[in-house]
Amino acid sequence: MEKIWLKSYPPGVPAEIDTGRYRSLVELFEECVSKYGARPAFHNMGKTIDFAELERESRAFAAWLQSKGIRKGQRVAIMTPNCLQFPIAMFGALRAGCTVVNVNPLYTARELEHQLRDSGAEVIVILENFASVLEQVLPNTGVRHVVVTSLGEMLGLKGVIVNFVVRKLKKMVPPFSLPGAQAFGRVLAEGARLTLSKPELSGDDIAYLQYTGGTTGISKGAMLLHRNVVAAMLQYQAWLTPAFGSEPPVIITALPLYHIFSLTVNCLVMCTVGGCNILITNPRDIPGFVKELGKHRYTMMSGVNTLFNALLNNPDFAKLDFSHLKLVVGGGMAVQKAVADRWKQVTGVTLIEGYGLTETAPSATANPLDLKEYSGSIGVPMPSTMISIRDDAGAEVARGEPGEICIKGPQVMAGYWQRPDETAQVMTADGFLKTGDIGVMDERGFIRIVDRKKDMILVSGFNVYPNEIEQVVAMHPGVLEVAAVGVQDEHSGESVKLFVVKKDPALTEADVMEFCKKELTGYKRPKHVEFRAELPKTNVGKILRRALRDEAKQA
Repeated sequence: MEKIWLKSYPPGVPAEIDTGRYRSLVELFEECVSKYGARPAFHNMGKTIDFAELERESRAFAAWLQSKGIRKGQRVAIMTPNCLQFPIAMFGALRAGCTVVNVNPLYTARELEHQLRDSGAEVIVILENFASVLEQVLPNTGVRHVVVTSLGEMLGLKGVIVNFVVRKLKKMVPPFSLPGAQAFGRVLAEGARLTLSKPELSGDDIAYLQYTGGTTGISKGAMLLHRNVVAAMLQYQAWLTPAFGSEPPVIITALPLYHIFSLTVNCLVMCTVGGCNILITNPRDIPGFVKELGKHRYTMMSGVNTLFNALLNNPDFAKLDFSHLKLVVGGGMAVQKAVADRWKQVTGVTLIEGYGLTETAPSATANPLDLKEYSGSIGVPMPSTMISIRDDAGAEVARGEPGEICIKGPQVMAGYWQRPDETAQVMTADGFLKTGDIGVMDERGFIRIVDRKKDMILVSGFNVYPNEIEQVVAMHPGVLEVAAVGVQDEHSGESVKLFVVKKDPALTEADVMEFCKKELTGYKRPKHVEFRAELPKTNVGKILRRALRDEAKQA
């Protein structure tokens, strides 16, 4: 396969990365903390820890795990939002040789029980706000050690105030009973008096069981080996180096660290270059988020389309100082042109879109950093990555034709945990991962995503892609958010239905229909428009089309 995309690489970006440079994430981590000791590593709610503190605290947590009989390969679950406890527990678990199981704190009892049972986690670190959910399912799991923490636990004197507000005034901590659970701070204090025995780790050991969102069926754990994640880190590092400059980067981390995009791009890559993560605990509080942005001189930011859109619709956001901002990376879902154009207008910085999956840790494609305006493309394959666009029979399609995006590279997972049948369904005989996304590659190697294979709408035999419809409708000045799904239609098989959140209260169905008439050919135009106060979303802000489709089907 000819790597036509290499001619589109920015200067200085290698075609291949040295995947044998580190045996494990732990080796890379220990090199970084030794090199960057006094530099700030993570900041949250006014408190900063440097790399030396991160090394010391994560070592203590690792030693505590070993003292409890937790050995190499055993699973440690972490169920917290973005707070200082997350990187300490995460790096500590890895240093003990354990496999990290990242858990969405907003999980229901059913979802939490499934993930703990499926992963076989024996330890869980959990924020007290969600401990009542764990209480409901703990007897049904194999968890032997529970470590409970609070939002203010690592914040010093300010933490006392934070905990008082959270527990008493806001009543955000439902009562719970977890006999035998230990406090995070006490665990670190105990571990600080113990000695860590460094386990022998190789690239083939499992670093993370990273569970897919479960939006297309039961949630599965992608086995990300140490070498997979190291490869993804080095790929991003090679691609992003021109944006770092001479000063250590400071990145705004609003996406949850338990999500693979934020985990790799923000948490792990910043460690390799001595950068600082500004952790945003509750990005849904947009006024609070904007206020926090005003306190920092940040150089980078990552996010998803819905987050960027929400910030742009806050009147105080445009008043911020963006003079230090060099790079903004969008991923996780398609970035809409209307949002990208407005972002450039307000901040002066082009929104750079990339693409990846949980199964690729999540490195796959990226746009050049010197992009002058939004391109609508997800960029070109990253170093050491092959991408093939294939039809349903597995054959490569002609250049410029749509097909399923298939990925091969050192960052691709080893498979799904204890699900060889599911693994076989997504891996081709020649080692490519089938993504389920439909894309088109042009003559320069740039790829444009058309849509999810399962989200495609079939109208009178014509393929209609919701992304295209949503991009168009989002350009209407009266629209805040939009989702397009297919619904049954007795004449055309399926037709397009829109779910719209208004920006302009006066917006009508007729307004939307008229706008679509001007911008879309007949079979692509929606037949139904339903207005909503809000749209269902995943924990990182992806709009859940499936939930809307199921609602429409039941109706």
